[in-house]
Amino acid sequence: MDNSVKSSSSEGSIVDRSALVSDDGKNKKSVLCQRCGSKVLCSGMAIFTERELFLPSMRKKTTISQSEGSVDGDTLTTHWLVDDMYTFENVGFTKDVGRIKYLICADCEIGPIGWHCLDDKKSFYVALDRVDHA
Repeated sequence: MDNSVKSSSSEGSIVDRSALVSDDGKNKKSVLCQRCGSKVLCSGMAIFTERELFLPSMRKKTTISQSEGSVDGDTLTTHWLVDDMYTFENVGFTKDVGRIKYLICADCEIGPIGWHCLDDKKSFYVALDRVDHA
């Protein structure tokens, strides 16, 4: 499996990880909402990490909930890890879905762009495939 970091789905191309991740493992560029361009994280505020996490398909905040049956979504492996919710410039959280809160853009309410387990107070994951970088 290719371990390259993929750019936004609208571009459909592979981006060299060194363009996004600094030598110390942090984000070189600001992290932005794909839909409205709002800044989610400033550069140097998150650590690159790989962990398999399931995120429901991108929808407006009001439609993210557990429905009967299965939930459409993706298992994503490349994320920005933040250890304090106050590090974010602009992020919102959904209501609890089990022991999970999903991260959304606070301006346009699109998401989920990330994942937070209520059992781990210091781990907030933002999926690289669900955000842009500038």
